[in-house]
Amino acid sequence: MTATTAAADTTDNTLGTVRIGDHEVGADRPVYVIGEIGINHNGDVEIAKQLIDVAVAAGCQAVKFQKRTPEISTPKDQRDKIRQTPWGEMTYLEYKYRVEFSHDQYSEVDQYAKSSGIQWFASPWDVPSVAFLEEFGVPTHKIASASVTDHELLRALADTGKPLILSTGMSTLEQIDAAVEILGTDGLVMLHATSTYPLPPQEANLRTISTLRERYGVPVGYSGHETGLQISLGAVALGAVAVERHITLDRAMWGSDHAASLEPKGLTNLVRDIRILEQAMGDGTKRVMPGELSPMSRLRRVDA
Repeated sequence: MTATTAAADTTDNTLGTVRIGDHEVGADRPVYVIGEIGINHNGDVEIAKQLIDVAVAAGCQAVKFQKRTPEISTPKDQRDKIRQTPWGEMTYLEYKYRVEFSHDQYSEVDQYAKSSGIQWFASPWDVPSVAFLEEFGVPTHKIASASVTDHELLRALADTGKPLILSTGMSTLEQIDAAVEILGTDGLVMLHATSTYPLPPQEANLRTISTLRERYGVPVGYSGHETGLQISLGAVALGAVAVERHITLDRAMWGSDHAASLEPKGLTNLVRDIRILEQAMGDGTKRVMPGELSPMSRLRRVDA
């Protein structure tokens, strides 16, 4: 079975939408907002639950984690490097194990997210992590930008038959072409991304959203690593159908992703402003709006 046929029932080709669980992602649908928890839980399930609460309160549709098998996904030349952590000095491999949730911990996350009414899924960084996540019946899998060229992982993900979300940071069009050849386009959502942390405005290149949409014919969203809200909102104005942002309880917390994350108020403001933008975009048909009728009668001196 190919990736295209396996996920065919998740896509409405007429509307260009992909169904992820109870949500449709695509043009003329509410922007699918993903709060990326990633490893910002710092290995603590209680922090993960607090971040789920933050995402629910803000109005996100989903939260995302990262799932690794550290001895597979940690580069060999990095494993023995010493890292200073809140838990003391340890090797990079030991640190990766320290922040990785076990099956029992993910069971807690799974139950908590479901009871909170929000979807959760993760970026698997290796093939065993795909099988691990499948045990929880996740509605989709996210392919991290770093994994675009990992064809073994892509084939394992395609074999799940699930809708897939593909981030495209640090990748050339040729590398994305090769990934899409494996994944197919049915059931595929792409996210434009630039993998610079934090992202400077001059590297955002938001017009790539339309480039990807035209080249691959799939719904395209945006995964942001900037500080602030403006670039993410610009992405929505350019047609992004999904927005993913890292979230944290406090940007000053220890960890590699916190500084480029949104705190609770920032996430709430982002979702609020996305919903306002959705209303403001309109349908592109020029016409006299109801609110213009009274000013027109007062101010226009010459009728057509």
